[in-house]
Amino acid sequence: MRITDLRCVVYEGECDYDGPYYGDRQVRPTDIYETFRIKEWGREDNLPFETAPGKLSITGRFLYVDTDEGVSGLFGPIGLAPAILALQMKNLIIGFDPLATNMVWDVLYRAAIHGRKGTPMLAISAIDCALWDLKGKVMGQPLYRLLGGPTRTEMTAYVSALAYPVDPEFVAGQARRFADQGYAGQKWFFRHGPGEGKAGLNKNLAMLEAARSGAGEDCAIMLDAWNSWTVPYTLDFAAAATRWNPAWIEEPVLPDMLDQMAELTRRSPVRIAGGEHEYTRWGFLDIFQRKSLDIVQADPMWCGGITEMISICALASAYGKTVIPHGESIAVCAHIVASQPPDLCPLVENLEKFNTGWQHFLVDPIKPVSGKIRLDDRPGLGLVIDQNKVKRQSMLG
Repeated sequence: MRITDLRCVVYEGECDYDGPYYGDRQVRPTDIYETFRIKEWGREDNLPFETAPGKLSITGRFLYVDTDEGVSGLFGPIGLAPAILALQMKNLIIGFDPLATNMVWDVLYRAAIHGRKGTPMLAISAIDCALWDLKGKVMGQPLYRLLGGPTRTEMTAYVSALAYPVDPEFVAGQARRFADQGYAGQKWFFRHGPGEGKAGLNKNLAMLEAARSGAGEDCAIMLDAWNSWTVPYTLDFAAAATRWNPAWIEEPVLPDMLDQMAELTRRSPVRIAGGEHEYTRWGFLDIFQRKSLDIVQADPMWCGGITEMISICALASAYGKTVIPHGESIAVCAHIVASQPPDLCPLVENLEKFNTGWQHFLVDPIKPVSGKIRLDDRPGLGLVIDQNKVKRQSMLG
């Protein structure tokens, strides 16, 4: 069996959504500048946008790896930039054995000397995920079995409230609804950063208080600062937040500030999580050696794919760290978590709103039931395009 082509199909469609899709956006690193701080959600690549009240327009780019035996691997949706870069990498792997995933990954990595991090690694990740899907189809096995699982019959999910409003009254009500749905934890995203001073910090604390009030004492509350805070601001917040027992503060400072992350890991009374914007085993080895994180959130769609994610899990295990993958692709993350020991990978993230768009074109998308995820025996990643939801399709490139 040999790789004959790599192509990207663009699917377009629409779906109904109850209520406004975008609430408050999360704080962002550029919010240190007031010009950016006042902006709300805009139209962003790979995310749905509202064409009318309750109506979403959705575009999904899916990567296919074709072979001379008629079996194709599928992965997506992916962003426009990584899709373009993946197509540019095609000629590197034409003629390769698609089951030799380690070799294909190594060739792509070695050929991308200027792309060891960032968008080129997203492209490599997408190709790798499609190859693992292909491998599962060839062998007639789901991905979690190829990776050594399953380690459990069902996995515990936590829900991320990205794009929900963050005013306390809404948060309390939505937190109660999440808890009633059986989620073991829920993650809320801060709207305010250091540029808004004490007033903004107090608003962030009010959001946390409301989340705890609504969720009750038994539901974990996770918090995401999205690389937008500073060490002093984070320590001030953490000291005041302990009364509500948050599970972690995620990405409080920029991802390259590993010394500052290490300081926070040492000094913060709340655990520090991060790593979704780090890449490859070498990036995570640096994190582990510096003791820069309590909880590791590598994203297999970004860090180097499934191949690299398994290496990162092995490293994390050796360093005694917990891995809770960032969930850009709930399908990939669920299969990886299902293949790893429960104490190493205890949770699957469900980015609830965004999965509406990311899984729109799929038959039987993954949806937690009573806060649990069960995987079936469909081969590979189990991704199948629902042509009934496709209004238009085209080829990229």
